[in-house]
Amino acid sequence: MLVIAHLSDLHLGAHDPAAVASVAADVTRVSPTLTVVTGDLSMRARAGQFRLARALLDRLPAPLLVVPGNHDVPLVSTDRLVGPYRRYRRLIHPDLDPVLRLPGVTVIGLHTSPPWRWKSGRVSRQQSEAVVAVLGSAPAGTVRVLALHHPPRAGGLARMAGRTRLMRAIGAARVDLILAGHTHVPRADLVRLDGTAHEPVEVVAGTAVSRRTRGTGRSWTVVRVDRTTVVVEERLQTAGGWRTGSVRRFARPA
Repeated sequence: MLVIAHLSDLHLGAHDPAAVASVAADVTRVSPTLTVVTGDLSMRARAGQFRLARALLDRLPAPLLVVPGNHDVPLVSTDRLVGPYRRYRRLIHPDLDPVLRLPGVTVIGLHTSPPWRWKSGRVSRQQSEAVVAVLGSAPAGTVRVLALHHPPRAGGLARMAGRTRLMRAIGAARVDLILAGHTHVPRADLVRLDGTAHEPVEVVAGTAVSRRTRGTGRSWTVVRVDRTTVVVEERLQTAGGWRTGSVRRFARPA
């Protein structure tokens, strides 16, 4: 059994202290194989906010894969032009497109928030090619995971440039799981891809510890994968602690 703890949209600087204090222990209880955090660690990409995020990340179970979100780029300053990822690289992780290979699972993370886009995302041709190179070459039977901040199928202001190319890469690499955030609204669905019967599971995590709940409360997600099944469980914050919310089951992509 592969167990992935998936958190997103921490927004340290606009956070709920009780959630920050308790979430790491709840994640630890599920004994994850790995922990994935899909962006917006900070509220405004300030050094103090990244330090708060770093302290929380250090309490989450390792190994850990993290990608930045649009809030992890300075909003209005010269840093957005000359050093948009400087604080993130120094205080969180130097690699914006990290790769993690463990027995039975390979994960590639993509940063989808270039500094010239404010809210919507973008995936470059090189990033799509990296998805095919990294995940497409994983050994047979490996769970192939793509982690990014913007959900590839999101519309409106969250729409991601380059998504048609990315969706082709997801099919070519036979990705099993897509992990994303950004919307603060948790969901899990099968993704239908043109030209193939392969259907990965897309999991969008809610906001784990921030006050920006958009009416859905704070939550994080547990994804359990065995040879035949993908189970997605929401963990919701309540007055009495964290509890299980919705649980969805999918057939693992063939």
